[in-house]
Amino acid sequence: MKIFKKLTVTALTAVIAVTASFAGVAAAADSLKGKITVNGSTALLPLTLQAAKEFQKLHPKVKIAASGKGSVTGPQAVKKGIADIGACDWDASIDVPGFKAFDGQVANKVAVIPFATIVNKNVGVDNLTTEQLKGIFAGKITNWKEVGGADADIVVITRSFGSGTRVNYQAKALDGGDIVKKAKNYKETGSSGDMKTAVGTTPNSIGYIDLVYVSGDVKAVKHNGVAATTDNVINGSYKIWAYGYYMTKGQPTGATKEFIEYVQSKKFQQGSLKKLKFIPIAAMKG
Repeated sequence: MKIFKKLTVTALTAVIAVTASFAGVAAAADSLKGKITVNGSTALLPLTLQAAKEFQKLHPKVKIAASGKGSVTGPQAVKKGIADIGACDWDASIDVPGFKAFDGQVANKVAVIPFATIVNKNVGVDNLTTEQLKGIFAGKITNWKEVGGADADIVVITRSFGSGTRVNYQAKALDGGDIVKKAKNYKETGSSGDMKTAVGTTPNSIGYIDLVYVSGDVKAVKHNGVAATTDNVINGSYKIWAYGYYMTKGQPTGATKEFIEYVQSKKFQQGSLKKLKFIPIAAMKG
């Protein structure tokens, strides 16, 4: 009986110790506090909003405000000190065509972003080659019948200068080809959401967007015969994609560091990130 009592007391002590340990961990987690402001890429905005929702449940004392106006505004906001994180569809710490490096900023890789050529649902074309796209966006191909569609004028919809989606689409889908403004049948949009709305409500239109936004009245067309899917990006057959970055002023610290690490974590990368049609950074070789 004494042995039983001794074992019971020992077991109870162990339970209390373990409970106290977990309570200590929970308290430590809940002690994280602060405010994080994220500006920049509209392509990355759905990912940021979902990650913020999950992170704030784990850390109720952390508040996250996220908005998107285009990739270049992300590192610009970090430089001005009005954002802790600048979401950007390119590594803004180095020079890229059209944009100088933002000195002193660190590029934290958070996702792989697939981009797609989209058309209004009334367009009867489901595949376009690089050369055809170059002709369309340069204003040299102006009618859908020239690329196998109906006899109708093509309405070109593009993103405004400073868009990371535009930077990547122009480099990869158009092989560096021009996007020429035309007075007729040409429109510019300021965000991924606006692009989806414009193409979805404009008959005979064409545009481009990241894969997460493709639904409803827009459809993605194949590029050189290859469908815009996450699997095709991973296997190397679909080339129109880019890494997404969270730019910070120097190495991130505090709540900002913890939030970025959460987005980079296996839990988020293999969970919500994949459900949103982004690709985990670990899935790519380069």
